[in-house]
Amino acid sequence: MSTTIRLFNSTMETGIRATVVLHAAYPRAFDMTELTWFDHLVVHTGDIGGPPSLHPDVPQRTGELLVRRRLIEESIAMMRRLHLIELVTDGMVGFLYRATEESSGIVELLRSPYSMALKDRASWLNANILSRTRAELEELVAERIGRWDIGFEYGDKNSKALNNV
Repeated sequence: MSTTIRLFNSTMETGIRATVVLHAAYPRAFDMTELTWFDHLVVHTGDIGGPPSLHPDVPQRTGELLVRRRLIEESIAMMRRLHLIELVTDGMVGFLYRATEESSGIVELLRSPYSMALKDRASWLNANILSRTRAELEELVAERIGRWDIGFEYGDKNSKALNNV
């Protein structure tokens, strides 16, 4: 029986991207929907007036956001098991995710050209985008990427990723 190994958009690759973004924003924490947006934005920074995108511009990228949600949940769960991302609670917002102090060791070890470019994009994203309010982020996503069901956050407060707590 042969096993197929996904090279692109795997749980590991997506989890590393989330770790890099959260590390750049440390000690701030974000919910699952915001992490889904950031995973898209960090590789498509050209869409939001940033450095050239890491991933190619393909038509209908909006659909990426909808299918990406489950992958992000699985990736965050994996990174939590590896102690690179932690779950924090906020009485007003619910469950949020933040990089752990241990994440810096892994992020510093990433040295490939792609990884270095990813870290640069995450720093740019943190400096220019991540400090915006939730409403401003929603508007940015809708304006630059397209209208999509922002209400798909069916369970930020009760995310499936919490099953791994």
